[in-house]
Amino acid sequence: MERNRESVAVVGAGSWGTALAMVLADNGHDVRLWGHNPEQIEEINTQHTNKKYLSEIHLPEEIRGYSSLEEALPRTEIMILAVPTKAIREVLGKIREIRTEPITIVHVSKGIEPDSLLRISEMIEEEMPENLLDSVVVLSGPSHAEEVSLRHPTTVTVSSKNMKAAEKIQDLFINNNFRVYTNPDIIGVEIGGALKNIIALAAGITDGLGYGDNAKAALITRGLAEIARLGMKMGASPLTFSGLAGIGDLIVTCTSVHSRNWRAGNLLGKGHNLQEVLDNMGMVVEGVRTTKAAHQLAKKYDVKMPITNVLYDVLFNNVNAKDAVDLLMGRGKTHEMEDLANVLEDQRGSKNQENL
Repeated sequence: MERNRESVAVVGAGSWGTALAMVLADNGHDVRLWGHNPEQIEEINTQHTNKKYLSEIHLPEEIRGYSSLEEALPRTEIMILAVPTKAIREVLGKIREIRTEPITIVHVSKGIEPDSLLRISEMIEEEMPENLLDSVVVLSGPSHAEEVSLRHPTTVTVSSKNMKAAEKIQDLFINNNFRVYTNPDIIGVEIGGALKNIIALAAGITDGLGYGDNAKAALITRGLAEIARLGMKMGASPLTFSGLAGIGDLIVTCTSVHSRNWRAGNLLGKGHNLQEVLDNMGMVVEGVRTTKAAHQLAKKYDVKMPITNVLYDVLFNNVNAKDAVDLLMGRGKTHEMEDLANVLEDQRGSKNQENL
């Protein structure tokens, strides 16, 4: 397909930022990949590899690495924000000092900020002045960087309050290997992408404990119900959770050895404590912070989230992983669809009040 050549800054040279930079380079764009480690950037520019994150991949020579935001950002109208949730405010603070023109920010991280309970798009809007922010777009869906970098077929979704901006980002990324859909429900897309990491941690725990497919299928299914309950309370569409940013991302993150959240949970299930797990991973495990945020959101919105609650106890209250699973299985009986039906009824009531 014919497309306009864009100059795009990818901020974050981890596995996901690097894989997306490859997609953009394949599409003929001018790609500037920023990372905070000068040695890593030197490797990207001279060897065209990023072995710490994508050990077997040769990067397109069109990708140019930068360790200076001042050099990476000028003359770009689109920025892909691919840093961990905990680093977003710090990075945006630096960008705010550099930029003089508005920019479209596409965030590809998946998390919720504890305590403030803000989604990432809300964090961006809070940090960036209106005169420097054109639009915020989220890109999410079932997509391991390892497979995207091998150009395996992948589908994702983009969402924004400004759907013209979302469609522009759709055109920016879409190709024969990387299919991009649009979805107007930015709340649902962000909530689905963030909370699936919690369920992936729990799925890793059940595998680490040696439980089988029955347990994992139950966990994924009930986990999706939990995500949808909270998401709908926050204003998301229930349909989003049956799509790529919902069940699609949940399946891939709960069942793949590429998933760092699953791997972290697996180590927890095998008896390692949280600090040992985080030290072993060597990369950010977003699900840990998100579990804290979701635990707070469940209280704020008065939503039942039993999987999140027991995982919170495993991570932060030293509850034994097997005891946590026993707590889940020993809960009082309930109707499978009861809670979702109640949330849907609440949504309908709210809409009827708006129409009065």
